[in-house]
Amino acid sequence: MDRRPARRRIAAAATATAVLAAGTFALGAGVAGAAPASKGGKHAKPVTRTQVLALFDQWNAALQTGDPKKVADLYAKDAVLLPTVSNQVRTDRAGIVDYFEHFLQNKPQGTKVESVVNVLDRDTVIDTGVYAFELTDHDTGAKSTVKARYTYAYEKQPNGKWLIVNHHSSKMPQG
Repeated sequence: MDRRPARRRIAAAATATAVLAAGTFALGAGVAGAAPASKGGKHAKPVTRTQVLALFDQWNAALQTGDPKKVADLYAKDAVLLPTVSNQVRTDRAGIVDYFEHFLQNKPQGTKVESVVNVLDRDTVIDTGVYAFELTDHDTGAKSTVKARYTYAYEKQPNGKWLIVNHHSSKMPQG
């Protein structure tokens, strides 16, 4: 009895199994190495420039409440604040609240002068530019305007809310 046809069937089955296993492994490795889906969902619409600019309006409105905790609510838990009128880097909620307790005494009212928005992905945007703050001295009532450069980095949270993860502000150089 000739066993060659049976050997061919076994060899063909072994080859097919090896090819199938290699394909399954390659597919699994490809999926495992794929970039994670956006927190906003696979079909989430990209954020628009107008929406990003509105985040500043929300922040400015929080300033108008005079409540430093409402302002701090717009910052992520691990946000970094490099503020305009303080030499101290703020890296937690307590530090951010502390800064705004003092800053809000001047009744700041911000206005954007120039803004450049960079959408990095569906969940990360940067808004950078120049803004001006009208400040009122809490002792004398005298008004002054401070122009500053700013950078806000925002991240979209799993609940869909945009929070500030990094905020840098510095007075414009004189001259």
